[in-house]
Amino acid sequence: MTFRKYLVLGGVTFFAATGDSFLSHGMRQVGSVSLHQLSTVILAVLNPSVALGILFLLGFFLCYTTALSWADLTYVLPASSLGYVLLALMAKFWLHEHIASTRWLGIFLISVGVGFVTRGPALTGNPSAGNDLGNREPALSRMEQ
Repeated sequence: MTFRKYLVLGGVTFFAATGDSFLSHGMRQVGSVSLHQLSTVILAVLNPSVALGILFLLGFFLCYTTALSWADLTYVLPASSLGYVLLALMAKFWLHEHIASTRWLGIFLISVGVGFVTRGPALTGNPSAGNDLGNREPALSRMEQ
């Protein structure tokens, strides 16, 4: 895998964890919202932390779709789950949340599982579907450059 591909996967992890953290921080400031009162939802989006969280999550979406253009979902999703570690650290040290030892154990087990998944190929063929690699080759060649 190329350095650019690692950067894309790193972007998925970073943007997701940071966006979720900003959303959480902003929603703590906003308080409870209801879909029955759309004005509360609109006011929540106007909160600077919520708006920043949405921007980071847009960055996540861009990186995520880029990664899916050259790798299988079963590779990208586990590889991006390393964001759980980053998210837990941000929640503990920035949002000052208490994280129980059982959650730390769960995060550790997820990280170990990710190690197993990322050892395999990023893109596998499907012999019964005629191997749909033709649609992915242009994106793959752009990422290789």
